[in-house]
Amino acid sequence: MNSLRVAKVLNNNVIIANHPERGEVVVIGKGIGFNRKPGDSIPLEAVEKMFILTNQQEQEQYKQLVPQVDEQLIEIIGEIIMYITRKTQTELNEHIHIALTDHLAFAIKRAEQDLAFHNPFLFETKEIYPVEFELAEYAIRLIKERLGVDLGEDEIGFVALHINSAMTNRHISEVRGHAQLIADLVGIIETELHFTILRNSLDYSRLLTHLRFAIERIRRGEQVGEVDKLEMLLKQEYPVLYSLAYKLTKVMEQRLKMPVYQAEVSYLTMHLHRVAPANLQ
Repeated sequence: MNSLRVAKVLNNNVIIANHPERGEVVVIGKGIGFNRKPGDSIPLEAVEKMFILTNQQEQEQYKQLVPQVDEQLIEIIGEIIMYITRKTQTELNEHIHIALTDHLAFAIKRAEQDLAFHNPFLFETKEIYPVEFELAEYAIRLIKERLGVDLGEDEIGFVALHINSAMTNRHISEVRGHAQLIADLVGIIETELHFTILRNSLDYSRLLTHLRFAIERIRRGEQVGEVDKLEMLLKQEYPVLYSLAYKLTKVMEQRLKMPVYQAEVSYLTMHLHRVAPANLQ
């Protein structure tokens, strides 16, 4: 049997079906439920432009979500996910169907009630995840075109994090936590050195990139090469920056609940040296 058997039609774009190998599945696709009845057969070849949720828990969550969400939005999100998959050539974690649907439905409701929701790490997200940010811009633009609701740039940042979560198989809370941590580290740098870093400068962009990769290394338990001589030199030449770098690594250690290798302090000191004005070093 190379076909799906319709078990239940949830709406025009979502059905519950029986798969020949996977058992009961949730199938999402434009018009997949239109004029379908339980017992109808759908050839598997017709499912290539649709998504099948195979995880039991994800299925149950999605079934509960669908009746609360506008049908047109489900269709749009299907297009968005298809676009992301095609552009990145990445198999996305299927949880994105639930996470993005739930998030955007709530964001639209807030926008209609004129309740703005500030994104505290928008700039950092744009710098750290440029590919995801561009894909999120497409998503927000499509919603504006089809539904007439402008969710704004703050929301682009939130959607970018959801996209990164699906691409990297990391929970959204972890992705958001890392973006928040980077924003907080920048805040500490500015507070300690009593100056504001130019957000559009190349040095700032480099600093964010360094912090991102430092967090990734710490998360993976990856060690950077020891730099004993350099460490001694940096300690002597730039005591203020070295001390600040040490403080920042302790914050990372505490928030990530993982040890940070000493060499990270030296590398971070060098990046702070590029960012901080000469009179503050």
